[in-house]
Amino acid sequence: MEAARRTLDGLVGRSPVAKAGPAHVATLKTFDPPLAALEGRRLAGARRRGKHLLFPTEDGGLVLHVHLMSAGRIRFLEPGAKGPKTPAFRLVLEDGGELVLTEAGAKKRARVGVYRPEELEAELAHLGPEADEIDAERLGEILRRESRRLHPFLRDQRALAGIGRAWSNEILNRARLSPYSLTTELDGDEVERLAETIRETLAKGLELRLRGASDAKAHRVHDRLGRPCPNCGTPIARVDFEEHTIYYCPECQTAGRVLKDRRLSRLLR
Repeated sequence: MEAARRTLDGLVGRSPVAKAGPAHVATLKTFDPPLAALEGRRLAGARRRGKHLLFPTEDGGLVLHVHLMSAGRIRFLEPGAKGPKTPAFRLVLEDGGELVLTEAGAKKRARVGVYRPEELEAELAHLGPEADEIDAERLGEILRRESRRLHPFLRDQRALAGIGRAWSNEILNRARLSPYSLTTELDGDEVERLAETIRETLAKGLELRLRGASDAKAHRVHDRLGRPCPNCGTPIARVDFEEHTIYYCPECQTAGRVLKDRRLSRLLR
């Protein structure tokens, strides 16, 4: 999301909004103010809170909110560039540039809405601290609040904002920690290592994204079943769940133990 924010920041505010919408009925989550309230206003660049993209208006009155979820994609089209015929959302600037949201698959989960600043603040109040800024002391406090498996903990935006499924896999592999390790059982060195790895992994991912790297080039273990672990060379394994897949190294993350999901057998650390 930070790579998208940086890419869009200097583009979306270069001329006022000519037309906001249409948006897919499942994508648009607000009706007051309407999308049309953005028309005639200039956006003041792009901001980010966790995995949420925010586009405030220059006059400070409104904020366009976009959440891509897992399958959404957002891009800026220069005037005259060919775009999708029926995007999930389209915003056209007076100079002809377009901000376009698309979403793959039948499930429409991406979100678009227009908020007044105080309304958006309340909408996002549940988010935890930004993951790319977390230090070991703060992370330790959050980890000790509740005993949870590490992988779902990292994906929980209420605990840490900004980490998704793929980067959870990448972070835990780099930190050499089991996805099933309990948050309350990490020792001081492991907490320190996890905090440092979160910051370093997200920074490296941002660097690769800004250089235009694809998922295949940005990810070392995610979606790489059977490929050599970048740490030790052991084939990468996975655990499948209904909404996500965990990729991990059975050697350097789980000491040779194969993890099972609840549908197949009991959980193993």
